[in-house]
Amino acid sequence: MTVNGPMITLANGVKMPQVGLGTWQSSFSEVKTAVKVAVESGYRLIDTAACYQNEGAIGEAIQEMIKDGKIKREELFITTKLWVTHLHPDDCEEAIHKSLELLQLDYVDLYLAHMPVCFNVSA
Repeated sequence: MTVNGPMITLANGVKMPQVGLGTWQSSFSEVKTAVKVAVESGYRLIDTAACYQNEGAIGEAIQEMIKDGKIKREELFITTKLWVTHLHPDDCEEAIHKSLELLQLDYVDLYLAHMPVCFNVSA
């Protein structure tokens, strides 16, 4: 949870905080405030997803904290998720670029398939 909180080592050697802030079902202003308070309280993992429609608020909060010198990007662990309507290989790259644009980041630390299913979007 905090800077010195419990971590787990992933298969590639990257250390990931075991506790983080989930951002589902919150308004833009609630998410932005929650991210700032969480980071100021020591949280380093922020979890979001394209379907939560809050990546923009998270991006704004992170950039404001970086600009204010409260955190460095490399001190955060950002997770986001690919929604089921974009699981087709032709759609994945566009989806991650959109998430990165909204998050105002060059990279995320963990990118997951939200659910291991794929819908026929043309039906």
